[in-house]
Amino acid sequence: MTADTAQNRTFTHPNVAEVDQTDRLVPVNLRQSGGTPVEMLVSTRVRKSPFWHLSVEAGAWRATVYNRMYHPRGYVREEDGGTMAEYRSLVHRVTLWDVAVERQIRVRGPDAEAFVNFVITRDATKIKSMHGKYCILCDAKGGILNDPVLLRLSEDEFWFSISDSDLLLWLRGVNVHGHWDVEIDEIDVAPLQVQGPLSEDLMVDLVDEALRDVPYYGMMEATIGGAPVVISQTGFSGEKGYEVYVRDASENAEKVWYAIRGTGARYGLRVIAPGHHRRIAAGILSWGQDMDHETSPFQVNLAYQVPKEKQADYIGKATLERQRDAIEAGNYPFNLKMVGIKMGGLPVTDYPSDFWLVQDEDGNRVGYVTSAWWSPELEVNIALAFVPWTLSDIGSRLQVELPEAYAEHSGQAASADVCEVPFRPSEHPNVREARG
Repeated sequence: MTADTAQNRTFTHPNVAEVDQTDRLVPVNLRQSGGTPVEMLVSTRVRKSPFWHLSVEAGAWRATVYNRMYHPRGYVREEDGGTMAEYRSLVHRVTLWDVAVERQIRVRGPDAEAFVNFVITRDATKIKSMHGKYCILCDAKGGILNDPVLLRLSEDEFWFSISDSDLLLWLRGVNVHGHWDVEIDEIDVAPLQVQGPLSEDLMVDLVDEALRDVPYYGMMEATIGGAPVVISQTGFSGEKGYEVYVRDASENAEKVWYAIRGTGARYGLRVIAPGHHRRIAAGILSWGQDMDHETSPFQVNLAYQVPKEKQADYIGKATLERQRDAIEAGNYPFNLKMVGIKMGGLPVTDYPSDFWLVQDEDGNRVGYVTSAWWSPELEVNIALAFVPWTLSDIGSRLQVELPEAYAEHSGQAASADVCEVPFRPSEHPNVREARG
């Protein structure tokens, strides 16, 4: 057994008491257990998406579980360039992602707008038909339950394209007494993402020139491979891109998948895992990794999701307004805040298996990294991290305890600095980026 393997199998370290996690009832597990040598069990209790067999055919060799579905997270093997080869295809050409794990929850009925407006923090009445918005849903304590893309198909029909938490049960629970005249269901619609600088030309080839008129967060109905789809100009990468929502996906998955791959071959299309390396550079958050139900939007640069001008009541409004009032009075009500950092060490070229520990300049453990990757353009490791409010100013000096695989000097923390987010601009800079 190698030293690395022995370390991976040692779980005697206590959770790191030095890092103040009193903002939470259930602390984040900060034990540095490393890449545990286990194999995923594929069984029927976790759903396979309509694209699962197609992803395996395309070379998917590893996966995780997201929304109780198997989620492909690697196609190019390390010996062939690994995740950074996938990254190059994303930022220079065009890529196809299986993101059926973004389950589609439909709210439909006469009271759909009123119900949606009550469960999201943004103003649903301002979303026009065939347009969408990135939004959050919070609980009464102001914790973020989900951060979906919300699509408005018509006056009385919305789709929540959800992140990794069970929003269907929450929405049904909110309406358990039937105060709103709506139907709330998961539907047989599964999305694919087509992302990269050549995505528009590819999608025009697949559909027609009308696609060029679809604005950012705009939508259109179309057919691909003879199957009905809804297309939105959205994505999880910061690059130009589209999401293709396949209707009746259990029947039409192959038609759409092979049509995109066939036309995409002319553009050098590559099937890849979702581009976490690029979304980190854009400052895009991942629910469950960078935030969860014990995280306030004010901790993770989502204050713009709590608009002062929304008059209607919504879940969490009273708590969120109290938090905002405290911040504006100079009394930050949380111990930790998310920041962007640039850090030393060898290039981070794969998903971290732990929340790496952050130190202050004196070597005291004060926080933790949630997402990290190497930026080829900036030639530095970039990361999102929770640190004390007092260390969140741009230019604050920190250190990060990297695993041995990425440490330039064994046992020595890498230097880090708090910096502006996004690290790289997106194709469509949004409010989050404009406000820092």
